[in-house]
Amino acid sequence: MSEERAKITGELQKLEARIDDLLRACGELTQENARLRRRQEALAGERAALVKKNELARTRVEAMIARLKAMETNL
Repeated sequence: MSEERAKITGELQKLEARIDDLLRACGELTQENARLRRRQEALAGERAALVKKNELARTRVEAMIARLKAMETNL
């Protein structure tokens, strides 16, 4: 009976160690997920700023082209 009890105790210890490993991994993944979400938000903000800057540049170039065309017709 004591051998069986020792075997069960050993199995329980292995199970407890495995659960601890899984909890640690879960915590690490949660932290990594939070970091990735923050990075994604930062990149989305950066992208929005770049899109806005690109739109402004496009508008300026279109205005310059229009002015050049107007100058051409006045010559």
